[in-house]
Amino acid sequence: MSQTKKQKMDNSQINGDALLELDDETLNSGAMGFTASQLFIKNPACVAYTYEDIIMMPGHISFGLSDVDISTKLTKKISLKVPFVSSPMDTVTEHKMAISMALQGGIGIIHSNFTVDDQAAEVRKVKRFKNGFITDPICLSPDSTVGDVMALKERHGYSGIPITDSGEMGGKLMGIVSNRDITFVNDSAVKLKKIMTPRERLSVAKQGVELTEANEILKETKKGKLPVINDNDELVALIARTDLLKNIEFSKASKDAVTKQLLVGAAIGTRPEDRGRARALVEAGVDVIVVDSSQGDSVYQIQIVKHLKLSHPKLQVIAGNVVTPSQAIHLIEAGADGLRVGMGIGSICTTQEVCAVGRAQASAVYHVAKFARKYGVPILADGGIKSTGHITKALALGASCVMMGGMLAGTDEAPGEYFYQDGVRLKRYRGMGSIEAMSKGSEKRYVWENSSAHSVKVAQGVSGAVQDKGTLLRYIPYLAQGVRHGMQDAGLKSLDQTWEELYNEKLRFEIRSPAAQKEGGVHGLHSYQKRLF
Repeated sequence: MSQTKKQKMDNSQINGDALLELDDETLNSGAMGFTASQLFIKNPACVAYTYEDIIMMPGHISFGLSDVDISTKLTKKISLKVPFVSSPMDTVTEHKMAISMALQGGIGIIHSNFTVDDQAAEVRKVKRFKNGFITDPICLSPDSTVGDVMALKERHGYSGIPITDSGEMGGKLMGIVSNRDITFVNDSAVKLKKIMTPRERLSVAKQGVELTEANEILKETKKGKLPVINDNDELVALIARTDLLKNIEFSKASKDAVTKQLLVGAAIGTRPEDRGRARALVEAGVDVIVVDSSQGDSVYQIQIVKHLKLSHPKLQVIAGNVVTPSQAIHLIEAGADGLRVGMGIGSICTTQEVCAVGRAQASAVYHVAKFARKYGVPILADGGIKSTGHITKALALGASCVMMGGMLAGTDEAPGEYFYQDGVRLKRYRGMGSIEAMSKGSEKRYVWENSSAHSVKVAQGVSGAVQDKGTLLRYIPYLAQGVRHGMQDAGLKSLDQTWEELYNEKLRFEIRSPAAQKEGGVHGLHSYQKRLF
């Protein structure tokens, strides 16, 4: 019997009675929508589709929302609990974003607009992170003043500051200054060595202490801060009572199975000097490297992918960007463990406008995912994501994960400061192809070889601002729950089932007319307020 002969659902019984099945005439009439191959392969109009162009047909629900499994593969060897990846953009992913993404089951890719040493340091911050431990606290020296403490308190909102001989993390612990030490000091020029609580009077923990043990020490000593030191009395971390009180156990955190450290990725370019960058990142503990290029099918990328797999056999490598199987096959042959799909479709990207090359994202994801599946290579849908519905569609078309830039740029964990414009709280967001980002180093994403012929920069992105979205601790759970709702409505209990039904031609879609797209959104109101969660 053909795949389309009968439309059956899992658990297709109610109280022991079998559910009725559709007859062939109804099933093949378009009443149930159309298969992905009918939309994307048997495509006489030769049209490419975006996420907005398509809609999924509902399926039979025989399971609860909590039963929906959205765990997935990022690469051949890296698994994630949620299919979310933060983009390697300098207004999106540095160590704070990467830590928060990993804690909640995704992963962050550190951008390459850093010096080699600084990017490696960002990776180490993620690998050193331990929930509840502050591994990069602000420190002062004994010769710092009360005025310095007051300035930090005004800027950051706290005054419990460790004092080290160097005034930096990793220096020998000399004491600590708290709010009670400075409350009755009127002279801001007084040096901290005169008023700090000295080292001999401090309660400390040794490096390697568990969080539960540290919590007990804080309870017994009734202190607000607990310095963690090594055998040389050097400060290696700080534990704050307030952080312990609000500490959350992240059961879905993306961690290395052996070291239990958080997973983190980093981006590099395709130029010869990027081989040294990759070596420094591997030494820092990076788990996956993304070869960052707007057009991935080049001799330069093939060469560096081969180099990475030969020089660092255990390293996972994601190559791209690609939008066609002909691009993908060259990178798969070079040894790529994952592919990044998307070209010119980001909210801040102008590649299609400037270069006249690219592809509508829904079509790109479907075709590349279908092809890469033959080789066991997961694909990452990069760009074009504006809602949880877009995420669900990308996954339903074969993507293993989605990479997000603008969706995450307005969160607390994204780099940069908030500012107000017309009463709205915003953060800066720019494309890596913008002139501003290219001047900081991202030009190599668009120009692959060192040559004086490229002295004239051609922007393939813009700079702008996005609205405040709050903390990822609330935003990522919202995105994950939205995807679960979408999959449940489609009758899909897991991503594995989603892809099985996609390629067995059981999953059904339709193309939406412009009027249907309008009807599918908010309409007919004089005014409204849209709250995500």
